[in-house]
Amino acid sequence: MSENKNIHSPSKLEQLIESFVFGHRALVMAIVVICIALLTIQAVKVKPEASFTKMIPGDHPFVNNFLTYRKELADLGNVVRIVVENKQGDIFNADFQQTLKQVTDEVFYIPGVSRDGLKSLWTPNVRWQEVTEEGFVGGAVIPDGYDGSDEMIERVKSNIFKSGQIGVLVANNFQSAIILAPLQDINPETGLPLDYRELSAILEEKIRDKYASDTVTIRIVGFAKVVGDLIDGALQVVLFFVLAVFITFVLLWLYSRCIRSTISVLVFSIFAVCCQLGILNLLGFGINPYSMLVPFLVFAIGVSHGVQIINSIIHHSVTGANKIDSAKLAFRSLYIAGITALVSDAIGFTTLMVIDIEVIRELAIAASIGVAIIIVTNLIALPILMSYIGVSPSGLKYAAKSAHKTGIVEGLFKNFAKPPLAKIAIAVGVLLFALGLYFSQAMQIGDLDSGAPELRPDSRYNLDNAYIVDNYSTSTDLFVIMVKTEVEQCAQYENLVWVDQFQWHLRNVAGVQAVKSVADVSKFGLFGMNEGSLKWYGLNRNQLMTNASLSKTPQGLMNKDCSMVPVLVFLNDHKAKTLDNVVKAVEEFKAENQVDGIEFLMAAGNAGIESATNMVIEDAQTEMLIWVYSIVIIICLITFRNGRIVICIITPLILTSIMSQGLMGILGIGVKVATLPVIALGVGIGVDYGIYIFSKVKEALSQGKSLYMTYRYALNQTGKAVAFTGITLAIGVATWVFSPIKFQADMGILLTFMFIFNMLGALTLIPALAWLLKIGSKKDKK
Repeated sequence: MSENKNIHSPSKLEQLIESFVFGHRALVMAIVVICIALLTIQAVKVKPEASFTKMIPGDHPFVNNFLTYRKELADLGNVVRIVVENKQGDIFNADFQQTLKQVTDEVFYIPGVSRDGLKSLWTPNVRWQEVTEEGFVGGAVIPDGYDGSDEMIERVKSNIFKSGQIGVLVANNFQSAIILAPLQDINPETGLPLDYRELSAILEEKIRDKYASDTVTIRIVGFAKVVGDLIDGALQVVLFFVLAVFITFVLLWLYSRCIRSTISVLVFSIFAVCCQLGILNLLGFGINPYSMLVPFLVFAIGVSHGVQIINSIIHHSVTGANKIDSAKLAFRSLYIAGITALVSDAIGFTTLMVIDIEVIRELAIAASIGVAIIIVTNLIALPILMSYIGVSPSGLKYAAKSAHKTGIVEGLFKNFAKPPLAKIAIAVGVLLFALGLYFSQAMQIGDLDSGAPELRPDSRYNLDNAYIVDNYSTSTDLFVIMVKTEVEQCAQYENLVWVDQFQWHLRNVAGVQAVKSVADVSKFGLFGMNEGSLKWYGLNRNQLMTNASLSKTPQGLMNKDCSMVPVLVFLNDHKAKTLDNVVKAVEEFKAENQVDGIEFLMAAGNAGIESATNMVIEDAQTEMLIWVYSIVIIICLITFRNGRIVICIITPLILTSIMSQGLMGILGIGVKVATLPVIALGVGIGVDYGIYIFSKVKEALSQGKSLYMTYRYALNQTGKAVAFTGITLAIGVATWVFSPIKFQADMGILLTFMFIFNMLGALTLIPALAWLLKIGSKKDKK
């Protein structure tokens, strides 16, 4: 029992808390079990969800401009493109046209499709025009009376050539055609937000599976399809979760050789996840592809703290304490450190709220709720349960045998508290910090891959997207600038001239594929009204002629009161560099041309929203890190009342953050919605190691031990648990590397790296810095 005297004498408040928890064990446990049961029932009801508006910044000038004109830009925003490809020829045959008609009709009746904006060769809003001696003639591409005859097919072919849809709705090689389906945010049949997973499943079942054959290939792209594929792929994270639980079970048993302790830690960590999901459901939240990692993190944090409790209970049991005393002593020695660590985790996660993107804020809320629950399940309920069941004889026997040996962790890391290895650790830390800073310069904001970078390059979606890029003149990456004028002034000659000059400016920007606007319509109209003479292909000062040239302006190129015309910029991709080039070009034009009565407003289209998201993330990443580190520092100061200890705890975290940014630069992982939270989460979890180590350091220093003996004591008491936790969590999250979703694989790489290096930093740099800062001097031994 002698070692149990090392536990610090509890304060009155600590005695009160301990006596309440263990004096009413049955009542507290009954309340916890009832709450777990009720919340688990709610957890079953949690559904996957995704929303276009939740994945974009909530208050950004680009987004505000887009929302102002959202109705006018309905077919330029959240759109699904369905490609129908003829694998055995071109589109000019009756069988293909019949298939295209059937697919168009099927899409028309899909819930959530904006039917008035649907475009296909078979919809009446897709028309052809021709210049004749008598002026313009035109009509629908598919004429009335179409019967599939060879004569009619030739007529359709002629109409397509006159429609201007080659490269837009018809492939440049004439082997496929696109059906363009704008989406509504609300499903009109249910009145609820559009369910993208359900929509994706409908597209697969009623379109791809139904119409794909040996002669026809169906390709589907668009935000809704990306999200649908993400949700389907993200659900596979359940398999990774099960695998992580299995790996943790095996490692926990090898660590403790006590099946009771192993199962108890796992059960309460899983229950913490269930309670977290149950509370989210009660609050009206679902779980989206970006917050799929939160249940795993909650489980990981639960295991981390559970291992500390079990490790302490085993230690006290070996030294002679009975079941209830061992649980009490473990609770007394660790609950302050545990609560400190968990509170710093929770508050640290809430710093993600500074990022004005709803999915990240929901992730922050979910993570904070999960961490708060762990205080109950793993710091209170777990010790109570262990006070009833105790450590198994096999576990005690293994622990007693190990107690007489110097453990692997203690043997590897104890000498880092001595000058020779301490100096080496600090030197290596400085070198790694310099390398991290150097390589982090290559880290970029936003997407660094074409297509949907959230998915693998060889995913079906990205192969479908690559097909469109290769075979159509207008890409799926669209950046829209809204040119605002006074009411009824958008078609004035002076304004059209500025629009035309603006287009010319953008056409010369790297990454821009094509630029279109109402100015092009006016030019073509004047050209047509003058017998196709090329000398008339331009803007005309005569306002009456200009008005006439715009009489048949296609939908979406001018709003109803003629106060806004969109300039459509088609990009090669939506990589961060491409978007930056466009934004800079627009800003340059605006700075060089101050025009009264006309404004160039960015930005709509998927690429425009992406650029706004990149800006928000770029502004928020530094602010988020400042907040998370400030909060962790304040909490550690309040807990330890020693600035040198805080430096020891924080420095390894800063080093790991810098190194992870360098890793992102090396691997080409951009800072975006999926990866930005990982940095804050890594800091939040990593700080736990330092807090637990210094909780034991503080005990040893109060007994007058030297720094070397103090650190050996800390390693003996909690170092093994720290190393075990870091390795276990890293192995568990490393399984994400095999996810079909690329951003989950990226998260897996980053979290694995951060778990390992936070653990190594805590075990090597903390004692080295303690030596450097002379922790263990007389003034610390009070």
